[in-house]
Amino acid sequence: MIELKNVQKYFKKPVRGKGVWGMFKSLFSRKYTVVKAVDGVSFTVRDGESVGYIGANGAGKSTTIKMMSGILTPTGGEILIDGKHPYKSKERNAVLKTIGVVFGQKTQLWYDLPLTETYDLLRYIYDVPDDEYKKRLNELIELLDMKSFMDAPVRTLSLGQRMRADLAAAMLHNPKTLFLDEPTIGLDVLVKRNLVDAINKLKKEYHTTLILTTHAMSDIELLCERVIILDAGKVLFDGSLDEVKHMFGDTRDVKVTSKAPIDGESVQKQFGEAVIKYAAEDGGHSVTFTIDGTKLSTGELLNYMFAHCEVADVKISETGIEQVVEKIYEKDRANNAGTNGEGVCVDG
Repeated sequence: MIELKNVQKYFKKPVRGKGVWGMFKSLFSRKYTVVKAVDGVSFTVRDGESVGYIGANGAGKSTTIKMMSGILTPTGGEILIDGKHPYKSKERNAVLKTIGVVFGQKTQLWYDLPLTETYDLLRYIYDVPDDEYKKRLNELIELLDMKSFMDAPVRTLSLGQRMRADLAAAMLHNPKTLFLDEPTIGLDVLVKRNLVDAINKLKKEYHTTLILTTHAMSDIELLCERVIILDAGKVLFDGSLDEVKHMFGDTRDVKVTSKAPIDGESVQKQFGEAVIKYAAEDGGHSVTFTIDGTKLSTGELLNYMFAHCEVADVKISETGIEQVVEKIYEKDRANNAGTNGEGVCVDG
């Protein structure tokens, strides 16, 4: 459904001097810096697949989304959406009819119009047949719980209501591919969970291909089976959620509570490097072991504990994708210390 081949997007920024005189001189200067927002990105997405596209701020996520949706033209490489180029004039309209886009910080709705009129305009723009439009709109209103504010002007809607309305607008023409760029930004916990549940139902019911960018890693775990991590405009990792956890540290915390004090040191000696650390509480009656999941399974540790302790309670927590990505960001900052990804060039 989606194919990117060595896609690049470079932006030129003129080098400006300080003050009014420096600004005046820059009008006649041909010096500029080249910002490599996307630098040789390649990946494919199958029909119906859900992919989390993540990275630190400035990694090039939104720029890639804008190129895939035809808003920007790549500097180099090739993008195909269902076999067509979204940025070529002859193929652009055909692509736009098959995709839906939601930008969390921007809206495609008309602020002074009620939602009913906004959707009616979108129906004509996307050339949706009347019967299909009514059926689909009713389904979306029910699924997204929008009945109470359908006649309200968009400017009067809360952030949560507007995001639901934007999602409905993006899905109104039954797109094959849905691009979501920070769709839950600024939402409270309850509204966010309801929106995520609605997206899940929509993509499953209509077999929609999903590309999601977000800093909320919990959204990735709930919506996507695959993750692509972008780092300074390049693909750092492409694989399943389980693979990324194993690649960057599959650690688990196992908290064991016993009637008698637990000798954490002897447990660590028993399993060696597989037990990364341990922390005792309540006079040693409760000990949390942090283990390397690639070297020691939770079952093996618990079997040992049950054989050597009077275990009263066990609590297990695995490393979330949020902690994994945090490690990647820290590693990225350390590797790129002192650089900004820009180069000074002279035109001509």
